[in-house]
Amino acid sequence: MKDAEFVRQLVPELAQDYEQAKGYVGDVPTQALLHIRALAHKLTGRLAGNKLSFDSPNLYDRIEQLNQARLIDVPTARALHKLRGHGNRGAHPEKYHLTREQLQTLAARAVRDCLSLFEHLNYKWHRKPAPEYQFDATATLSAKELCYRAVMEDDADAQYLLAMSLKSNALIEQEQEQALADSADVVPLPRSDKSFAKAAYWFSLCASQIPEALFESGVALLHGYSATPDPCAGEQAIADAAAKGVKDAQALLGYFYLVGSECHGKDESKAQTLLQQAADAGNIEAMSNLGVLWYQRGELPKAHYWICRAAREGFANAQYHLALMLARGEGCQQDLESSEYWLAEAAEHGNLDAMVERARHMLNDDSAFGSDLSKAEAYLRQAIRYGHSVPAMLELSTALADGVLGRIDVVGAAALLSLARSRADPQEAAIVHALADSLRAQVDTVLPLTVDKEQTKALKRARELLA
Repeated sequence: MKDAEFVRQLVPELAQDYEQAKGYVGDVPTQALLHIRALAHKLTGRLAGNKLSFDSPNLYDRIEQLNQARLIDVPTARALHKLRGHGNRGAHPEKYHLTREQLQTLAARAVRDCLSLFEHLNYKWHRKPAPEYQFDATATLSAKELCYRAVMEDDADAQYLLAMSLKSNALIEQEQEQALADSADVVPLPRSDKSFAKAAYWFSLCASQIPEALFESGVALLHGYSATPDPCAGEQAIADAAAKGVKDAQALLGYFYLVGSECHGKDESKAQTLLQQAADAGNIEAMSNLGVLWYQRGELPKAHYWICRAAREGFANAQYHLALMLARGEGCQQDLESSEYWLAEAAEHGNLDAMVERARHMLNDDSAFGSDLSKAEAYLRQAIRYGHSVPAMLELSTALADGVLGRIDVVGAAALLSLARSRADPQEAAIVHALADSLRAQVDTVLPLTVDKEQTKALKRARELLA
């Protein structure tokens, strides 16, 4: 027996989703992860049966309702949340700083996690171990087949999948290019431009048949994937897709009305309607922005409710803002322990502000839970690499100069201050200047007393960088 046959025997209604997810692992891993999340969503319906009516389409809420009704055991709940998390990363790989190889590894792991859950359910339902089966690693969909269907058969679904794969590659390439921009003497020509242009082309071909492609085509026009940006044409395509019920389009259009955009003025009423529609359909960014809307209105309990929902769904920005609300007691009871928990979650899920704040806590507060100096340094370096964060540069420079990380590295500290000086705003510049003066005085004091040639060389290099 092959794995697909095992799944088909156990949950025939989910067999197609499983096989599609598995088939996309190699060439369209983002779609594999999204199919796994869709499979988990459908599975909650199977687990509920006639015993429970869900009051929310949100996957997190459905899992928790099943758990509270005791229709699933703890291992099943954890496994479903794990699949949900995999899907969230597939939806926004660039926000989790994932390379294509990491995405493929994550997608393959998600398929295996899905199988492990089915084995557990087989035992729960039939009171016997799963039948022996062999995992068939043969891909059911290859890049060549996808391209053939897109080009030769003019298959709209294949064109959309091809465009999504190209867009995912482009986002990953773009992030890598931005990270290298400050560290390389010669910046390579961006590969992402070509990938974005190809994605825009394929989205435009199938936009008339697939509403999701119409939305993506609007995003491409908005950002100028293949030409000069055309914000109004892009926003119109997004609005058209929103009218067709595309939740991502509703969420983005709602955001335009929330903050104002090139072609849409602020309109809180329209923003609320659109964000509510998308949030009710399970869009976690819409949940987070709906929380922002209520926060701006001073309706803090409502803001806390929606931001909390987005945070539980794994949205890093919401997790960071929930940490701040819990620390201040905004719309909720002040809870510093829970605040620190959500700050750690946000940092782990890639929020750069949370990484900097979490690192500060681990470096400067002995009572902070989970203090890990190597993790703190890694967070700061990620915030510098991906966000060019001046606060992260200052924090890491201070830690290296003071030996907080278990070593003293004056050259590294001086280099970070030099980099911070080039990016600092006026308020940050004053801090950079003060830290540079302090480190320079430290170097000037130690240098005459140093007899080791390598240490002398390092100290002189640090002084050059601080000049």
